[in-house]
Formats: sequence, structure tokens, C-alpha cells
Amino acid sequence: MKKLMLFILFSVLCLAGCASNADKEEPKEKKEQTLKVASLIPPMTDILEIAKPLMKEEGINLEIVVLNDNVQPNNALANKEVDANFFQHVPYMEQFNKNSNADLVAVQPIYHAVYGGYSPKYKSLDDLPDGATVAIANDPTNISRSLALMDKYGLIKLKDDATSTDATEADIVENKRNFKIKKVDLLMLARVYEDTDLTIMTPAYAEPLGLKPNKDALLTEGVESAFAITLVARKDNADSEAIKLLAEKMTGPEVKKFLEEDYKDSALPAF
Repeated sequence: MKKLMLFILFSVLCLAGCASNADKEEPKEKKEQTLKVASLIPPMTDILEIAKPLMKEEGINLEIVVLNDNVQPNNALANKEVDANFFQHVPYMEQFNKNSNADLVAVQPIYHAVYGGYSPKYKSLDDLPDGATVAIANDPTNISRSLALMDKYGLIKLKDDATSTDATEADIVENKRNFKIKKVDLLMLARVYEDTDLTIMTPAYAEPLGLKPNKDALLTEGVESAFAITLVARKDNADSEAIKLLAEKMTGPEVKKFLEEDYKDSALPAF
């Protein structure tokens, strides 16, 4: 009996020791997650840079993938080479989905890039000569947007049912001044600017030329537009915690302050 009692006591002490050691074990380090986001140019890339250390605090490494044209970011996202992108408005995304049978989804609008028309030669729309060359981006959504802006200011007249998201050149019912519409790649707008009479573009391409919407544009679009620059993901990951967290950081006070202080005339917060 004495031996049995000693054995039981020894067993209890061993179990207590094991439990104590287990309590002392350090918790396993949480593996850092990497989130890849494709983008193009400032202020898009600037906003992601602001979000990067904020995401790091949450254990997520934000990798910013800077690409060279406005086609690659959507292809990369659709092919799962990146987890999200930040460079486009929703009508452009919807056009890509339609053309590529993709399932990209809008996550969060971030800012309105004030769309405007600039002239290297003339100070007002009235000064534009008949037959003036007007450069616009050549993708369908920006064609619609540009034509609607020209219609708003009376440079052309569109059919009554044409909108800023679906208008085409076939919808022009009046062009009394015979403006010549020159369609070029979005990233080429700034390069052709000096050779045009009017170029319609976002501030991302106008500002490197020293042009600001509030003082240089002859025509501008308001914040009521459907073209806010938006964080975009795929249907299969848009509801993930990492994407939701990125949307939260990109609409935080740090980003709002940046837009209001550094881009107050050209990038208006959409949150």
C-alpha cells in the first residue's frame, strides 16, 4: 500500500510539472501575411505607401506592384498574380469584366480624380478654333466619360439617352465646330498634349505637366461622377480579412489628411 501511495504521488507531481512546462511555452509566432496590390502612378501609389506601415502593424506585409500600363493591373489580378489593384474606376472595371469574362469586384472608392480638359494654346473654350483637335483616352469607358464632358460644356451634342458610362462617337448628333477627336492610349495623353488643341485627362497625367484642374482646366467634371478611383479585388477574395483591413487603412485619417493637404485641388476623398 505504501508503494502504491508513493507511485500515485510521483505520477501527480509529474503531471503537474508537465502542465507547468506547457504553461511556460511561448505561443507560436503568427506567420506574416503578404498582400500584393498592383498600381500605376501617384497619388495611387502614395496612398498605398501610407497604408503600408499601418498594415505592417496588423501583421500584413503590403507589397506594392507598380506596373507600366492600364491593362496589366487587371490581367494580373484576374490571373491571381496579385491580390488587389488600385488604379481604376468602376466603369473601367466592369468593361474589363465584360471583355475578359472576369469576376473583379469593387471593394472601396477612395478618391475622385477631377477629370478636366486642358489646352496648351488657348485660354478659354471660346478660343478653340473650328476643327480643333481634342485628345481623349481610347478605352471605351474613358471615351464615354470624355464625350459626356464635352457635351456638358456644349462642345458637342450627344443623344438624349447617352450617358457618361456608355456614350460612343456614334451618339454624337451635333458637332457644329467640327472638332476632331483623337483617341490615344491613356498613358500617352500627357505626351501628345503639346500637339493638341485640347486634351481631356485625369490630374494624374495633367499634374506632371504642371497643370491643375482648379486653375488650368477649361472644363472639369464634378464629384457627382461615377468614376471614383477604387480599390478592386476578385470575387473570391474581396471579403477576406486582409482586403477588408486594407480598405479600412486606405480610408483612414492618414489618407484623408494626405488628400486634403497634398491633392486638395485634384483628388477629392470619396469616403
